[in-house]
Amino acid sequence: MNNAYFQLKLPENELIKGYMPGSPERFALKAELERQLVNPVEVPIIIGGKEIRTENKEKMICPHDHQKVLGEYYVAGEKELLMAIDAAEAAKDEWENMPWEHRATIFLKAADLLTGKYRAKLSASCMLGQSKNPFQAEIDVICELADFLRFNTYYVQEIYKQQPNNSSGIWNRVEYRALDGFVAAITPFNFTAIGGNLATAPAMAGNTVLWKPSSTSVLSNYYVMQILIEAGLPAGVINFVPCRGVDFGKVVVSHPKMAGFHFTGSTGVFNNIWNQVGGNIDKYVTYPRLVGETGGKDFIFAHESADIEALTCAIVLGSFEYQGQKCSAASRAYIPESLWGDLKRRLEEEIGKIKMGDVRDFTNLVNAVIDQKSFKNIQSYLDYVRESKDADIVIGGGSDDSVGYFVEPTIILAKSPTFKTMVEEIFGPVMTIYVYPNDKLEETLKECDTATTYGLTGSVFAQDRAAIIKMAKALDHAAGNFYINDKPTGAVVGQQPFGGSRGSGTNDKAGSAINLYRWMSQRTIKETFVPRTVVNYPYMEEE
Repeated sequence: MNNAYFQLKLPENELIKGYMPGSPERFALKAELERQLVNPVEVPIIIGGKEIRTENKEKMICPHDHQKVLGEYYVAGEKELLMAIDAAEAAKDEWENMPWEHRATIFLKAADLLTGKYRAKLSASCMLGQSKNPFQAEIDVICELADFLRFNTYYVQEIYKQQPNNSSGIWNRVEYRALDGFVAAITPFNFTAIGGNLATAPAMAGNTVLWKPSSTSVLSNYYVMQILIEAGLPAGVINFVPCRGVDFGKVVVSHPKMAGFHFTGSTGVFNNIWNQVGGNIDKYVTYPRLVGETGGKDFIFAHESADIEALTCAIVLGSFEYQGQKCSAASRAYIPESLWGDLKRRLEEEIGKIKMGDVRDFTNLVNAVIDQKSFKNIQSYLDYVRESKDADIVIGGGSDDSVGYFVEPTIILAKSPTFKTMVEEIFGPVMTIYVYPNDKLEETLKECDTATTYGLTGSVFAQDRAAIIKMAKALDHAAGNFYINDKPTGAVVGQQPFGGSRGSGTNDKAGSAINLYRWMSQRTIKETFVPRTVVNYPYMEEE
């Protein structure tokens, strides 16, 4: 029996590779991109460690070249989802009772595998399947995912250390148990790292998981699952079940043993899940933990003292990197009249330099939006602006889906702070700007705070320190991640724990210990060394 105490040191963030011309990582990635394009993959369902195939299959395509098929994946139905629940329940006892240092080692090994021999494979699958440039893929599926795996194991260790005080003759202890049931995870297309984190964070705490990846990110998510298996993840701990959302809701979310729900996606879907859980509340063995990061309408708010060059860079990169398909992407900006003329000129210059196209051309900053549904949704907003008298497209606005789902980086100028594209989430490369009178700062700050239902990210730009203080206070609840003189996106695990409130989620801060607490159920133990044997208290004696 091992009675040693093991200690993980605080991790360091994974270093971002540059993929410079002539570098070995660039050579390896380009070769892997070409290899995957000519070698279609068949992705199975994985339940209880076994590969499952059904009669229902869907294609995986390149968004930037929708005639290129990367492979097919099998779709789980109600039968397979029930099998996955059984597998999760069967694996639970052994997994949650595995010594912590052995659970931790699996995830630390997975981090080393993905940053080592599988780096090019993971990056290429993310680039091709989700239309990311090499930098966006590197910071997502490599660096952020590795950081989640390494930092979360450290946070679990630090949580386990926390113990209550003792009094004389008593030893108080706290056990951090897994939840009483399984955890359901629904993950988005835009970040493979989120997919990996939503499935592994509950598993680190001893839970078993059903993982439903997005239908448009199955390939990279599957490779993450393969790495976890190679790292030693026992069968049934995480069950990989690509499926229809309606089937997942019907079978998994309503199941009496669902003890937790880990989600990133749209606000509407999360609201529906919450309603479904409420409607089934009498059926559950325990009250399910609902953790969700949902939509955003993220802002940049400039003061008249803002630096024009910094503001230009933040708008261009914050709005258009990964085609604006980040829940943290900037999509509305408030600019004082005194800055608008110079800012508009600089935006025209910088956006005019942006190249858009295939991910294999590393000179392209912008690639395609994820699918036809997204393309048409963005197009509908641009058509709305063209027909409106209250806004104009001043830069970009073009779109073309003949080869891939391409939408130009677009700047809209709105006459009202409550114009449709200032308040609704578009999830594309579209930034709407409202120009406010310099003497209307306080009123415009209030508009920024109240215009939308969201509260995810936002940034302010100013050189005037008093203005920064005023703006930060006025926007206190407008963003769970708040940036000063920087774009409102690009949170790093261990540095900026991520999440928002209001209509943007439960603010359980992925990339911090706060999120890990949600997957634990404490048991408090009081042990008395010499138990009391006298019933009466001293005060009961008569003089």
